[in-house]
Amino acid sequence: MNLKGFLKENAEVVQNQKVAISDRFKDENGKPLLFEIRPLTEKETDVIRKKSMKKTKSKKGYRDEMDNSLFVSKMITESVVFPDFKSEELQNSYGVVGAEALAETMLTVGEYANLVLKVQEVCGMDEDLDELVEEAKN
Repeated sequence: MNLKGFLKENAEVVQNQKVAISDRFKDENGKPLLFEIRPLTEKETDVIRKKSMKKTKSKKGYRDEMDNSLFVSKMITESVVFPDFKSEELQNSYGVVGAEALAETMLTVGEYANLVLKVQEVCGMDEDLDELVEEAKN
């Protein structure tokens, strides 16, 4: 077996993707603005996961529990390059503070759901493991 294909310099770079999420946001020519999404690494996702934990009371004391809503919101704000949800100007425009609050205020529920799906797709979370195994066999 040869490990060369796994070396960093031989691995394909996963590119950012520009996708249409909504036709509500348009450029000066009336064309829909595209959202730019970058793939997250497992290391970045692990940091987001840890930041999304909360303490909940149970019969045996307190335990850590994942706040799934916060996890998804943080994943979106970390992977979306444009528009920059961390932009103070954009947050001020919508009267909110914080990237997660901006994404949740700026987007309709349908737009938010579309963005979640696109982020998962760009990050490779939509790939079926069975399909990848079958592809590797061929």
